[in-house]
Amino acid sequence: MDTNRRDMLKLGTSAAIGGLLMPAGSAAAQERQPIIVETMTGKAGFRIANYLPKMGATSRLGLVTNDGLVVDIPAEAARQKLQLSFDPSSMISIAASGNRGLLELATIFKNRGSNLANVNQVILLSPIPKPQSNIYCVGWNYLDHFDEGKKNRVDTVVQEYPKVPVLFTKGTQTMNGPFDSIPYDGSYSTQIDWEAELAVVIGKKGKNISEESAMDYVFGYSAYNDTTARDVQQKRHSGQWFKGKSLDGHGPMGPWVVTAGGVILDDTRIICRVNGVEKQNASYKQMYFKIPAIIAELSRSLTLLPGDIIATGTPSGVGFGRSPQEFLKPGDVMETQITGIGIIRNKIV
Repeated sequence: MDTNRRDMLKLGTSAAIGGLLMPAGSAAAQERQPIIVETMTGKAGFRIANYLPKMGATSRLGLVTNDGLVVDIPAEAARQKLQLSFDPSSMISIAASGNRGLLELATIFKNRGSNLANVNQVILLSPIPKPQSNIYCVGWNYLDHFDEGKKNRVDTVVQEYPKVPVLFTKGTQTMNGPFDSIPYDGSYSTQIDWEAELAVVIGKKGKNISEESAMDYVFGYSAYNDTTARDVQQKRHSGQWFKGKSLDGHGPMGPWVVTAGGVILDDTRIICRVNGVEKQNASYKQMYFKIPAIIAELSRSLTLLPGDIIATGTPSGVGFGRSPQEFLKPGDVMETQITGIGIIRNKIV
């Protein structure tokens, strides 16, 4: 292992960012806090939300402006008499549409009308409520997180930091909305943990992708939380990850996807708060395996498809690694923030 690199990546894990998040509150739609529209770090991107204009309506995609207005993509395309190359109700479809779809979004955005809803007047859904395959995940991608779990892990075989990304998946039924509640079943698990992560959405089909070309396959980014049942993972399944990671609703994502041109990765931070108290805070720069390396390793002899989701790993500060350990309980509110992208908020019920 490169010791200098290891030490460098550990620096600043607990660095604070203040004033970007309001105090915690209920995740229920009728009592939720105002949705915060974060300033994008890149200058050529779009915030694409999957939303309901009102309860009972059909979901569709919308572009969220800097001042929190929602441009209804199918309605605006119809008004502008623009034939779309993608299904305006599907993030997977727009991801697959490539540059043509982005150009169509640019036209819609530039020529948008004035009758726009506020983002707080609509119901935001998961950007990809029905993933076409399991969510791909990266374990131990922050050095401090690898170290903080050593003393508590049942599986003690891995003591040295891996030389390639550690990969696992979460079932599709884990997907949850950005402000939806996360179910708590105390008869099965009482050690529900937080894991804030940056999610990558793939934009085109690829296999055996090189690190040099990997970023060409990225459609956009979102906030994600790899919520984990530690007692299921560590005790019931002897350190095997899948089941403890795959309880229903334990993978909230959102509040939208910011397309690749709107994100400067080195300027992003991954933050988690529980009941307003900061638990995690780290920079993308502290990831050991950056996104090109993750995509290259994941795609070796495995085909990635548009709309596939990759959760890139969580920094230190999880409840499992604390002394004493801390876990989520009913009534707690978990907030996940990726600076420059957005904030999601989920209540445990």
